[in-house]
Amino acid sequence: MADMERTWDGLPVAPEPPYACCVVVWREVEGSREFLLLHRLAPGGADYEGEWAWTPPSGARQPGEAPDAAAARELAEETGLTSRPTRAPTAGTPDVALYVVEVPPDAEVVLDKEHDRFVWLSIEDALPKCLPPIVASGLANAAASIDTRPAT
Repeated sequence: MADMERTWDGLPVAPEPPYACCVVVWREVEGSREFLLLHRLAPGGADYEGEWAWTPPSGARQPGEAPDAAAARELAEETGLTSRPTRAPTAGTPDVALYVVEVPPDAEVVLDKEHDRFVWLSIEDALPKCLPPIVASGLANAAASIDTRPAT
């Protein structure tokens, strides 16, 4: 049996796609939509702004874990938010399931040890921070899907 792939902190990764989930968190503040980005602690330190520095909450799916459960777990672990994310109607990628969740304007974000800060930004300001381009693409696709979802 081949060795199982593991996350940065040693947890096993699901052996079949999607291997990870990304949760695009948004809120309405004074008529404007803002998106949550987390800054990942990296070998480059707190000032690092390169690839994977800024992303929406995301992480690996564990073996036997359903994508919906992985998305909710990653959201709670990385932000302290317990809202239930829903699958974005846009596909994401075969390897990463894409989710969206709206939170109240006063939602309290509590970071885990993997991140050192967060920002709420407009989509125009958030996209350039998300590197590599596949991260920005997922954010853009999820943001576009918010306007096309059925009213609840």
